[in-house]
Amino acid sequence: MRRATVSAVSLLATATLALSACGGGDDGGGPDTGGNTDVKSMATGKAQDAERFRLAEVGSFDQVTVAIDEGYSGYNNETPDTNTSYNTFVLVSVLAGAHMYDGNNKVLLNADVMESVTVTSPDPQVVEWKIKPGVTWSDGGTWDCDDFYLAWLARTGTIESFVAAETQGYDLVGEASCTDDLTFEARFREPYLDYRSMFEPAHVLPAHVLEQQTGVADITALKPGGDAEALAKAGDFWTQEWKGFNPDTMPGSGPYRITAFDQNSKTVTLEKNPNWIGAKGGPNKIIIRPIPDTKAMATALQNGEVDVIGSVQPDATAAATLRGLTAQGVLYGSASRLSFEHLDLNFNRLFADEAARRAFFQLVNRQEIAEKLIKPVQDDAQPLNSLIYFPGEEGFVDNYSDKVNQGVEAAARTLEEGGWARGADGIFAKDGQRFSVRISHNQNARRSQTVEIIQAQARNAGMEILDDTDPNFLKGRLDKGDYDIALFGWSSAPFKVATQAIYSTGGGSNYQGLSDPRIDEALQKAVSATDRATAVKAYQEADRLIAERYASLPLFQTPSMWGFRGIDRVYMQSYLGPLWNVGEWERTS
Repeated sequence: MRRATVSAVSLLATATLALSACGGGDDGGGPDTGGNTDVKSMATGKAQDAERFRLAEVGSFDQVTVAIDEGYSGYNNETPDTNTSYNTFVLVSVLAGAHMYDGNNKVLLNADVMESVTVTSPDPQVVEWKIKPGVTWSDGGTWDCDDFYLAWLARTGTIESFVAAETQGYDLVGEASCTDDLTFEARFREPYLDYRSMFEPAHVLPAHVLEQQTGVADITALKPGGDAEALAKAGDFWTQEWKGFNPDTMPGSGPYRITAFDQNSKTVTLEKNPNWIGAKGGPNKIIIRPIPDTKAMATALQNGEVDVIGSVQPDATAAATLRGLTAQGVLYGSASRLSFEHLDLNFNRLFADEAARRAFFQLVNRQEIAEKLIKPVQDDAQPLNSLIYFPGEEGFVDNYSDKVNQGVEAAARTLEEGGWARGADGIFAKDGQRFSVRISHNQNARRSQTVEIIQAQARNAGMEILDDTDPNFLKGRLDKGDYDIALFGWSSAPFKVATQAIYSTGGGSNYQGLSDPRIDEALQKAVSATDRATAVKAYQEADRLIAERYASLPLFQTPSMWGFRGIDRVYMQSYLGPLWNVGEWERTS
């Protein structure tokens, strides 16, 4: 699944990529510890084994304050306007899922709440999710098959009132049912290799609350194409009413629950779920503060205002500060994430013109961006040359090096050949439209610096590049296609399937208006493949075709950076953030 990180990789507009990418099964390289304790050893849970995750039994302590880049905005993180990595970071310990990912991006059964996830029939594919008895929401409701059924129903992609950011996998289920209170069964219309990407942490919402609030007697009685009035009630509530925080409608099913949310500061308070079935240690209270300026975040840790910082927006100055705090007991880590920073060109505006897209690609020198902004955080940082695969993954092919950094003259020549001509002001124009475009992004110093570098590169190329900084860009503009060029990141779980929502015609996260039946066909073939080799080949074809359309320019794989003091072990999980195993943190001072 991808999510845009709102300081957004959408990782950085988390599809699943979330705003902030779908990636493979390892972290892309060991973490940089800045000379401190080897944080790589902290990438696994204290009680996990080869296939199963559970929180370890540890002692409790009073509270911990954690800083992340952006604030929480919605309990339902699956609508287009809430689908961000930062909601995931908050909700991972609040809303339990069928699987958990450790710091190495290993997919593990969440044994605190699940008995098993089993393919009971390969052809047709039937998968059974079996829930552990006794799992309870913090308000006393039972965490059971109804909740899984609602998660499926909301993301079938066939019910107008359920507006989901993505539907991958769920839309391939031909028949879903609760064979008993604790068993959800999905019969797929076609094979789906990445079924473990379904019902992730932070995705399964309380069906009993929706039933109480809407008057729908039994969510499992609703079917796509069925009772239109009941579906409308359920869908409208799911889509609209789980924003912000309401203690009466937003219980926790994980080890924690939300107990307070400050709408102005975006600060969230989590406290223990009194009904949690698993281990009950770790902090009794978690205060999560958004600090959008990574340098200020590092300073807050230095001054003791926070105990832990976790950023997906690497900053050279902040990294230097954190590396220098060893004597104060601060541990620093940085590791490659399953996320990437990129520039999306809007096909519904000036960049409907192919020559304009080609020329912009030719202009941009990504090496300069990586050298100045990322290498100080991670020494081996390089431009990224694929939208689907990361370096070192099976399937990675360089599709972009031959399309970028060709200089001002090459870019100008491409525009001239495409019917553009320089105006008296030196800016190219065609059919009365000047080549004047805005690069839109959220409030983020590194992104502003990225725009400055591109502006300098464009100065003599006859392209006017403007900086459009909007702190709410990822929270209402991105998903509406309100931009010329969008600068953000995609962050993903260890699966590729969310790519389909981003680059397929009409995909739920396809905000730029890209439409190409060849890409659609390749991605559909990849998603419905019955073996990995076929899927890899199809994803490679889609990756190549997207590059040939000059649609989206990957800049670099985004490293995370984090620091902590007074806690025994913290690891910034690529997709789930720093709090994936907060229930087993222990105080050291």
